Amino acid sequence: MDKLLIRGPKPLSGSVEVAGAKNATLPIMAATLLTPEPCVIRHVPLVQDVKTMMKLLQILGKQAELKGDTLYLSDGKSLNVEAPYEIVKQMRASYYVLGPLLAREHRARVSLPGGCAIGPRPIDLHLKGMRALGAEIAIEHGYIAARARQLAGSEMLLEGSHGPSVGASANVMMAATLAQGRTVIHGASCEPEVVNLAEFLVALGARITGAGTPTITVDGVGQLHGTDFQPIPDRIEAGTLALAAAITRSRVELTGCRPEHMSALLEKMRGTGCSVEASGSTLKLDGRHAVKPVDVTTAPYPGFPTDCQAQFTALLCLAAGRSVVTEHVFESRYLHALELARMGARIDVDANQAVIDGVPKLSGAPVMASDIRASASLVLAGLAAEGETEISRIYHLDRGYARLEEKLRRLGADVTRIR
Repeated sequence: MDKLLIRGPKPLSGSVEVAGAKNATLPIMAATLLTPEPCVIRHVPLVQDVKTMMKLLQILGKQAELKGDTLYLSDGKSLNVEAPYEIVKQMRASYYVLGPLLAREHRARVSLPGGCAIGPRPIDLHLKGMRALGAEIAIEHGYIAARARQLAGSEMLLEGSHGPSVGASANVMMAATLAQGRTVIHGASCEPEVVNLAEFLVALGARITGAGTPTITVDGVGQLHGTDFQPIPDRIEAGTLALAAAITRSRVELTGCRPEHMSALLEKMRGTGCSVEASGSTLKLDGRHAVKPVDVTTAPYPGFPTDCQAQFTALLCLAAGRSVVTEHVFESRYLHALELARMGARIDVDANQAVIDGVPKLSGAPVMASDIRASASLVLAGLAAEGETEISRIYHLDRGYARLEEKLRRLGADVTRIR
């Protein structure tokens, strides 16, 4: 298994481009199952999850070819409707094929999902939405077995106990594009990635309004066509790189990003004393100031993103005072806290809240990644820590970041991948 070796602390400088959004690209890839016509997806992030989704689509009968960062997708001879456990267990986002398969083939057999160990993320809202569209669903031998002669539009509430569901909103929206009649999704996710999926579906010929608001309306159409599309930039990668500048007390420029998608994070970064200047698709960060403590509470968009919580926690470990981080989106998302403590951080976790007392410095240590964003938090801590930090199990990092160590090296970091 690969490891990362980081020698710090070392200031960063320079400019780096942000990749396409993984969390937008994956459902867009799944949505190509809705049409027999060719689709082209550009500026694809070259992360492991995209490669896994390519394998899944190929198993389902799509032809998928990646040339550089451009992905070409088209139908093979016929579609298969079973997404096997061997692939789905590697990536939770595999469940995105459920809606498209059910809409186009009227049946689907999808293994129950796997993914990161960051607490339970039930799929009950996905199934509720499909049943509302008229599908018959059963759980058999670890698989979701779904069937419908013809999906029919319906009005439904998809909001769960922790707020809107990004996955359920996307899955039901995809299924509704080929359903008969009108579907109204109340309590829909407002995340930019859901909006981007809606834009892709509209480019295919779907009729969707309200994306980006809590109510999405889909008027079903008879068929969809192909398109050429580029997903939005990855706001979580951009946030991670921005926090790398802050934690190393550095000046860094990020290009090709969408600062308007990062408002909650950037506001909190300003609260820590980091200077943030946004201009068009460029962000300029200046972290050359002492880190001030701030309190953070994660929430669905436009609130503070849960996918930046671990990285922001790493920054607050060096703040001059006490900070409180409250996690309201996912349970058990503090697995990085114990590893940061190995580096000298003072973090007390109680249920969904972490109390962080800042320390003057962190020290390098052997640590182990537990999920995608926890991996990134350990990388950030390693950049600021004195001495060597060795991070193992970085296959988690590779699932969500395309060669992050290369981008950091371009900015001057001392990061080496040990194969």
